[in-house]
Amino acid sequence: MPLFGNIFSPKKTPPRKSASLSNLHSLDRSMREVELGLDYGTPTMNLAGQSLKFENGQWIADTGISGGVDRRETQRLRRRNQQLEEENNLLRLKVDILLDMLSEITAESHLKDKELDELKSVSRRRK
Repeated sequence: MPLFGNIFSPKKTPPRKSASLSNLHSLDRSMREVELGLDYGTPTMNLAGQSLKFENGQWIADTGISGGVDRRETQRLRRRNQQLEEENNLLRLKVDILLDMLSEITAESHLKDKELDELKSVSRRRK
């Protein structure tokens, strides 16, 4: 028989108390929502004196004016930005096409120059 008991067989933990110490389980659903704050509402924040709220995946100025610019102006600027991006993409495509055409013409020119040099050297040998 060991002196200090069997160290490899830990004691069993006592069972937990089944009764909750909180009385929230006795409240009905609407009271629990009020108590626990399950109705969050729309998230809002205040930046530099401007109040913003999060709606439909975007932060929108609470007063309708965002930094001195109204909503219609921001929408107009967004549309203009989109148009400029599309125009920029089109111009990039045109530049790529022009570069491809230039490289093709340059390669053809080098081939013709090489062919011309070969013909000149052949004609010199004949003379």
